[in-house]
Amino acid sequence: MNRTLGLAAGILLPLFFWLCRWQGWPFWIAGVLLLPLALAGASRSGLAGARAGRWLGLAAALLGLIALLSRSALPLTFYPVLVNAVLFCIFTASLYRPPPVIERLARLTTPDLPPEGVAYTRKVTIVWAGFFALNGGIALWTTTQAETVWALYNGLIAYVLIGTLGASEYLVRRLVMRRNAHRNGHRHA
Repeated sequence: MNRTLGLAAGILLPLFFWLCRWQGWPFWIAGVLLLPLALAGASRSGLAGARAGRWLGLAAALLGLIALLSRSALPLTFYPVLVNAVLFCIFTASLYRPPPVIERLARLTTPDLPPEGVAYTRKVTIVWAGFFALNGGIALWTTTQAETVWALYNGLIAYVLIGTLGASEYLVRRLVMRRNAHRNGHRHA
């Protein structure tokens, strides 16, 4: 699925909830935000790969269509659950069909990744898979809560958690790289 459209939908959906509340509109009209994801999934794959991207785009568009036809916001609340489930599956599957997702991303900037880097990226992939499982579980729980709880978690807290994990991983990676460079430098001395 086109990462830009998927990210935009993930950010805009909770924001649109607040706009609907402010304007007195029913939230189910936000289903229209998910409809273009069917086309995006068919045209571009991103991390998911072509087939998974198509299915994710179609599933997201289906949630939007069901929301519009039923005039119910409930299907929309499952979009973050769907995204987290797909990301969990992608990251977990890459552990069994190497290279892991994080190794693929690391090789974009470091094509000659040393064995320590490969081991590290595998561990980080496991951490992200666990994060998506936990985040998806919380997103699922929010579907049973008041819409404001859903919007607060999925539109703010989840993004803060993603950013915190990403920044933490970056800092740990810098420390690991420095430690390995120091250790390797001493071996050659």
